[in-house]
Amino acid sequence: MAKIERYIIASDVGDRDGIGIEIYSGNDMLLEVFRDDSKKVREVTLYRENLDLDLIEESIELFKREIPWEFQD
Repeated sequence: MAKIERYIIASDVGDRDGIGIEIYSGNDMLLEVFRDDSKKVREVTLYRENLDLDLIEESIELFKREIPWEFQD
């Protein structure tokens, strides 16, 4: 079962505009939780299938602690 070994706070201003966290186990990115300010949405993108629900919930809680909730203009 995969677990969060590290995470990176990353911003993106290319195809999308916002900030999020990338969740890693070893060198593998498992998922990303991203606040897209241009679309005014928060999204979870999975990079591995069948991730444990506890891992996803932990990642979302980490996102809520690390990333401001309000959208930026």
